[in-house]
Amino acid sequence: MAPHVGGRVAGAGLVALFPAGTHVTVVEAADEDPDALRSAHVIITGLAPVTAEHLAAAPELELVQCASHGFDYVDTVAARERGVRVCTIGSSGAEAQNVAEQTFALMLALAKQVVPAHTALVEADWALPRLQSSLTELSGKTLGIVGLGAIGQQVARRATAFDMTVVYAGRSRVSPGTEARFGARRLPLEDLLRTADYVTLHAPLTDDTRHLLNAERLALLKPTAFVVNTARGALIDQDALADALEKGALAGAGIDVFDPEPPTPALRLLRAPNVVLSPHAGGVTRETLVRIALAAVANVTAYLEGRAPRDVVNQRRATARRPTATPASATWRDRPASAVRRSRRGP
Repeated sequence: MAPHVGGRVAGAGLVALFPAGTHVTVVEAADEDPDALRSAHVIITGLAPVTAEHLAAAPELELVQCASHGFDYVDTVAARERGVRVCTIGSSGAEAQNVAEQTFALMLALAKQVVPAHTALVEADWALPRLQSSLTELSGKTLGIVGLGAIGQQVARRATAFDMTVVYAGRSRVSPGTEARFGARRLPLEDLLRTADYVTLHAPLTDDTRHLLNAERLALLKPTAFVVNTARGALIDQDALADALEKGALAGAGIDVFDPEPPTPALRLLRAPNVVLSPHAGGVTRETLVRIALAAVANVTAYLEGRAPRDVVNQRRATARRPTATPASATWRDRPASAVRRSRRGP
């Protein structure tokens, strides 16, 4: 795959952060260096795929660390079968602030019709009379958050500043204290969709959440509602969303993530009315990338030093191997791909 944000330069800059005796190999993709993969004890990856084939080629592997909240690019089933833990940086909050800001940037752009207004003015078209009836406010509106985790809570915190009412849906209820802090009320997903003026997605992509917003669920939304997705593109049936926008069944959509990425020219959302699109910009500011890298390295370092890693997404079924007491070796497979290897050859 093409290098993602960071690459070799970012990976090389992190080498010194690993414990003494750790051997680090920096690559752009998991299969670039077969010898490094074969001896790797840990792989760090930032959106670069780690497939069943990669896992089979790494017999010493103990841990896959995703430098992201998501983990859909790792074959977690194959990892579970091999007793390999897969971790994210979810509880670190490294991406939360910027993804929340990106969410509100899209919401505000939709409410204020920023993109069509800008385009019209550039073309010498004073579009205010035409756009005026579409302009709206966030204040007083109901925001439906699907997934009130670390990122969802940052979104909720900003929603309260905009005087929005917060409802949420998720696999489990958050603590009463968290609900009280945001004035949030938990609803079944279908009720949230019927209620919300804005729906924003902050759930992981799993088999259960793929096309979470399908044609049937999108039909539950009010025609004045907006949908925002800064999580994973496949959480929404993109063709169904395009259908709803083209028929005027939704007021608009703000989309930062696509399936696949980058999107192909055939993607109908690129030409759908009332959309604001951005190229997976949530989570990739200069500040965020530093926090992401440090969080990933900190979690791997904890594992290499014999402490329990955080944010294990396959903990229930995996019986991961405990780290050995031998000198470690790490391979940063970019914010493209990265592998951390624990070498038995010594420093």
